[in-house]
Amino acid sequence: MKYNFKNLIRKRCTIILLVWGITSLIHAQNGRHSLPLKHGAHRIGVRTDEQMENWRGYGLGQFIHWGVYSIPGGIWKGQEYTGAAEWIRSWDKMSKEEYDQLYKQFDPTEFDAQAWAWQAREMGVRYMIFTTKHHDGFCLWPSRYSDYTVAQSPYKRDILRQIVDAYTAEGIDVYFYFSIIDWNHPGYRPAVPETEEQKTKYELFKTYTRNQLMELLNSYPEAKGFWFDGSWDKAWINEAEWADKLGKELREIRPGLVIGSRFRADEYGNRRYDQNGDMIDDYDQAWERELPDRLEDVLGNDWECVMTIPENQWGYQANWRGYVKTPYDLIEMMMKSISLNGNFVLNFGPDPSGKIRPEECEIAAEIGKWMKVNGEAVYGTGYSGLKDQGWGLITRKENYYYLSVFNVPISRKLHIEFPKEAKKPVKATFLSNGDPLKIIDGGQTKKRNSLFKIELPENRSWEEPFVIVLETE
Repeated sequence: MKYNFKNLIRKRCTIILLVWGITSLIHAQNGRHSLPLKHGAHRIGVRTDEQMENWRGYGLGQFIHWGVYSIPGGIWKGQEYTGAAEWIRSWDKMSKEEYDQLYKQFDPTEFDAQAWAWQAREMGVRYMIFTTKHHDGFCLWPSRYSDYTVAQSPYKRDILRQIVDAYTAEGIDVYFYFSIIDWNHPGYRPAVPETEEQKTKYELFKTYTRNQLMELLNSYPEAKGFWFDGSWDKAWINEAEWADKLGKELREIRPGLVIGSRFRADEYGNRRYDQNGDMIDDYDQAWERELPDRLEDVLGNDWECVMTIPENQWGYQANWRGYVKTPYDLIEMMMKSISLNGNFVLNFGPDPSGKIRPEECEIAAEIGKWMKVNGEAVYGTGYSGLKDQGWGLITRKENYYYLSVFNVPISRKLHIEFPKEAKKPVKATFLSNGDPLKIIDGGQTKKRNSLFKIELPENRSWEEPFVIVLETE
C-alpha cells in the first residue's frame, strides 16, 4: 500500500489547527483551560476572606527559631559548623546519639515570653511565626504523641502555650512553624518506602504527623495558620492524596486557617505550584532570604519574605559570620516587600537560656524606633502602581502615596512619574512632623506620563530613611 506523505502531513496539520482552534475557543469562553487535577490548587486567585485580608495587611512579622539546637549554637567539641545552626544534627562531625540526648540539658531559665512579645510589639510586629517542631523532632509543647518534648526536659513547662498567650495579649497574631521532616521518629524516611516494613513504619509516621497537627489546632485555638517546612522529601511528595485530605481536615477544624505553599505536592509531584502553574494553598513561601525584583515575579499571589540578620542563620549561632544586616538594610527590605504586595518577616534565634541576643535586641529597637514614626507607610499599604526611582520605594493606601527615601539625590529633588490616567499629586508633607514640601511640575515623558519633583529643604540633612506622604486629588 502506497502513502501520499504530502497529503498525510497536510491532513494532520489541518487536524492540529482544528484542535487548536477549538481549544482556543473554549479557553476564551471559560477564561481558563487546564489539566484536571485532583490534588492541585483548589482555588484560582487570592483569598478575599477576613482572615486573609488581615494577613495581607500585617506588613511586618517576626520569626523565632528555637529548640535543642540552641545548646551547641553551631559549635560541637570545639569545631564550628558552617551551615545553619538548626541543621547541626545532620553534620557528619556531630554524633546523632549525643544530639538526641541534648534535650536533657534544655532548661531555659531566662525565657520570658512576655518580654519577647513586648519587644516584638515595640518593634512594630503584627504577626509572628514560632518553631513548634524543627527537623530534629523536638516539640516545644507537651505532645501526648511523643516522649521527645519539652515536658521531658528539665524545663518541663509548655513553651508554646506561653508564647501564644503572651503574643496574643500584645495583639500579635501567632502562626505555627511545623517541620514535616522528623529525624527522631523511627518511621520517618526521605525516600519513598519500598519494602512492606518501610511502608508500615511510614504509615505510622503519617499518622503521627496528622495527630500532632490536629493536637496543635485543638490545644491552641488562637493560632491563625501554619508555616510548613521540610516537605521536599520524595516520600512526602508521593503522598499527594493523603496530604491533600489532611489539609482539608485542618481547614475544617479551623475555618479561615492560613496555610503556606510548602505543605503538599500535586499528583505530578509539583510543590508550591501545581501542574497548571497555580499556587497550592494560600500564600507563596518561596521568598526565603531573597526578594522579587518586580511585581510580575510574584504572579499575582500573596507572598512573604522571611529574612535572617546574618546570612542563613536561623537558630542561635554562637559566632555570627559574614555580613550582618543593619537596621536600615532590613527596613529597606521590608519596604520593598510591602511595595510589591508582600509581608516581611525578620528572624530571631534565642540562646539556650531563653534570651534574645543583644545584637538582635538592638536591631529590633532601631526598627521599632523607625516604625513608631513611619508605620503608616507599612500597615495596610501595598503596590503603588508608580515606576521605581533610585531614591527609594513607594507604597500606597487609597489616594495616599508613601515615599520611603533611602538615598537622597544630590539635587535634593525626588523624581516621581505618574501614569497619564492617574490622579495628580496636590500635597506633599513629611510623615514625621507634617511639614509641607514643594511639588514641581516636571512636564510629560515621551509616553505622556506626568513628571513631578518633590523639593527637599536645603538646610536639612538625614542620617536615616524618612517618609514623605504624597496626597493626590
